Amino acid sequence: MKTDVILSPSLLSADFCSLGSELDKIEACGGSMVHIDVMDGHFVPPVTYGQPVIKSLRPRTGLPFDVHLMVEKPEDSIESYAVSGADLITFHYEATDHADLCVQLIHRLEKKAGIALCPATPLCVLEELLPFVELVLIMTVNPGWGGQKLIPYTVDKIKKLADIRKAKGFGFRISVDGGINSGTLPTVLGAGADTIVSGSSFFKGELNWEK
Repeated sequence: MKTDVILSPSLLSADFCSLGSELDKIEACGGSMVHIDVMDGHFVPPVTYGQPVIKSLRPRTGLPFDVHLMVEKPEDSIESYAVSGADLITFHYEATDHADLCVQLIHRLEKKAGIALCPATPLCVLEELLPFVELVLIMTVNPGWGGQKLIPYTVDKIKKLADIRKAKGFGFRISVDGGINSGTLPTVLGAGADTIVSGSSFFKGELNWEK
């Protein structure tokens, strides 16, 4: 495995009754970052956790928190998640008319900025923003639910993004989220992903992760 690849387990599939202990598991099993899915019941139907939970978890680990905002109008809540303990804030291009404003706001709060794309959203919408973000999250399933199978055409999307990054000399990381297990991991790594989000497979012990 490439040495610069990092594992970012998703708390969406953790035991919500024992989130502190689940953070310990992430550290013990090679996680380098914690992926925290925030859902508002509007951008995606489910509702998960919010700022108070993130704030309470922050002292439990030194691992960076990637807070993935699956919420409408993320510009209205970015600051509150930064204050709660996020290190990297990833919002959805589809959830706002003001993507550039969101990136600027995240950086003004001295956090790293990530932008996520749903499977059917083309890469071309990010052309102007790619020089300014630290991470691009390619959803390899439709957002909102854990345990889905990876959508095959998203692999080509990862490859295209990796080619753009190389050609332009950009420094953003390429994250993938959805359906990542021991069977699909080599495929997304081969396509160019370097930040691996895994929920169900990680917490069930089905992801074979070797640094």
